[in-house]
Amino acid sequence: MYRSTRVGLLITVSVALGLCTACIERRKPEPPIAKIEPKTNTLHGENWTDNYYWLRDKTNPEVINYLKEENAYTDAVMAPTKELQKKLFDEMVGRIKETDLSVPVQDGDYYYYSRTEEGQQYNIDCRKKGSLDAPEEVILDQNQLAAGHGFWNVGVFDVSPNQDMLAYSVDTTGAEAFTLHFKNLKSDKLLQDEIPNTSTEFAWATDNKHVFYTTLDDAKRSYKLYRHELGTNYREDVLVYQEPDQMYDVSIRLTKDKQYLLMDLESNTTSEIRYVKADKPEDRFQVLKPREHEVQYAVYSHDKTFYIVTNEEAKNFKVMTTSAKDPAVKNWTTFIPGSDSVFIDGLDMFKNYVVIYERLNGLQEISVVDPDTRKAYSVEFPEKDYTYDPGENPDYKSKVLRYTYSSLITPRTVYDYHMDDHTEELLKQYEVLGGYDKNQYTLDRIYATASDGVKIPISIVFKKGMVLNGQNPFFLYGYGSYGLTIDPYFSSTRLSLLDRGFVFAIAHIRGSGEMGRAWYEEGKLLNKRHTFTDFISCAQYVIDQKYTNPEKLVIEGASAGGLLIGAVLNMRPDLFKAAIADVPFVDVLNTMLDPTLPLTVTEYEEWGNPNEKQYFDYIKSYAPYENVTAQKYPNILVETSLNDTRVSYWEPAKWVAKLRALKTDHNLLLLKTNMDAGHFGSMGRYQYIHDIAFEYSFLLYVLGMNK
Repeated sequence: MYRSTRVGLLITVSVALGLCTACIERRKPEPPIAKIEPKTNTLHGENWTDNYYWLRDKTNPEVINYLKEENAYTDAVMAPTKELQKKLFDEMVGRIKETDLSVPVQDGDYYYYSRTEEGQQYNIDCRKKGSLDAPEEVILDQNQLAAGHGFWNVGVFDVSPNQDMLAYSVDTTGAEAFTLHFKNLKSDKLLQDEIPNTSTEFAWATDNKHVFYTTLDDAKRSYKLYRHELGTNYREDVLVYQEPDQMYDVSIRLTKDKQYLLMDLESNTTSEIRYVKADKPEDRFQVLKPREHEVQYAVYSHDKTFYIVTNEEAKNFKVMTTSAKDPAVKNWTTFIPGSDSVFIDGLDMFKNYVVIYERLNGLQEISVVDPDTRKAYSVEFPEKDYTYDPGENPDYKSKVLRYTYSSLITPRTVYDYHMDDHTEELLKQYEVLGGYDKNQYTLDRIYATASDGVKIPISIVFKKGMVLNGQNPFFLYGYGSYGLTIDPYFSSTRLSLLDRGFVFAIAHIRGSGEMGRAWYEEGKLLNKRHTFTDFISCAQYVIDQKYTNPEKLVIEGASAGGLLIGAVLNMRPDLFKAAIADVPFVDVLNTMLDPTLPLTVTEYEEWGNPNEKQYFDYIKSYAPYENVTAQKYPNILVETSLNDTRVSYWEPAKWVAKLRALKTDHNLLLLKTNMDAGHFGSMGRYQYIHDIAFEYSFLLYVLGMNK
């Protein structure tokens, strides 16, 4: 999906190497041209043609050959950047402490941690018993297990309550169908139990011999919950529950106080939770509150009380409590009322405290509440724009809250917050090698005005001393779907752009969840266009404020963020010099009309069901693939993975083929397909850095910044 000026850029680079223009013209690679096999679709009295439908069949050798030809073309076009890619890779690797150790987490008698070793792609998961001075016990060396696999990803990683067994699951294709394994940590031996086609949903019962897991249907929906007894054949496992509604997924978890197993049945807008005592796994699960359309709730156990976070009559959610002995809705009482300004993200339970994760004005907050007195304390954060991740806090009796803080300029930093005296302890800030100094950079939070007058937050970072003269290269990132947030996190790889004079920014557009539930709802279904116009407004704002200009502005989005990129390129291609679309969801109309595909039915509540005419018309009005026209487009790099089950590889492949046929410019259009991975691309840490170096070299190449 990437393209840049083929002739102009190749000439620029090659002249610098002393090559003649005539040689360049002779050696210029030619892009593959996908054959046209029209497929006509009819719905709601409308006909539309899909010329590249044939690319859906990856069992067809022609399809694989086409993808390989696109990869070869991309390699040929990017050949002049090989040295730059290596330079970027070396820079990025040079900033990380390759041999390192995570902060140990205490759980009972053990301290758990992971470590990395120089040259190794994956973590080595370890523990020590009694103290940090005890001998190391390697639980799982992922590097040994990953040997010989083109792709490797661990899903479940869960130690039994008595800490004698490890359950872990592995995906070696990227298709997100995991095989579940069990390891006896006392003997360091694998059990014969091996369960295929599982999701990442898993829980131990407290008897340490029964486990619960879910399996996938043909659309990769987690739909069946099974109970397995260790030492038995999985074919004899008990089917506990099967969800018949295709819009719902099934998940399972053990509460932190280890009192209950909770089965969550969820669509994008509706919840139902069933529970059973964790020490009685063979009992029947009981319904806490039957599902009610567009009512969501989550349950947390605190001794003999259930804490319930729900949006019923509270758009930004509220917290209710009820006796676990009789949790009927009539017995629910308000613990924290709903608010128009504060969005409740979730809870964490400790014996003496309830931790509330919240958002106010788009920023994350943490409140620690005494459940008896209801007195609350807030954790203070030092910067105007930041993010945190709740840390691992497995000890229910602990008085310490672990979390990880970062910002666009502050590296990942692990803190312990002592809830009894409200003091904070810095445990570790992950090193950025090479003399990184955060004081050399400026972070800010600015606001663009959307087309309907709404203020859109933008997180922004750049090197100090930058002049607002409109000549700065600018990297704008966006997502804007599912109510998910892209918070301002630190990235050491990003320094390779900042140190070359780039401004980096994240547009917190509608459809995401930074500003509360209403922010999300204003960017979904029949409001989806707000996501695209908000992003365009952000781009126009940074141009108007002379941060950059259209010849220096580059954009990126992934997955549903790739839909964003595809839509804005159709709407305002003149605003951008280049775009990266990573596993982009660009064939929205055709995908949402195919209920056999993963996520289609479950996402009717996000995009709308196009079998209904109002949603058909609306989706068709913005779907990137359907709206490619004969116009000039910026340079575009498109990346996908052959085994992606969330956004099938054919969506970006078809989009690129159609762009090649219709665009009227000579800018670069590149398609890069990872033939061994899934939705999240390469999982090894060095592979990931190689991918980032490739993307950055593309941007620098089209901007003429080839150093």
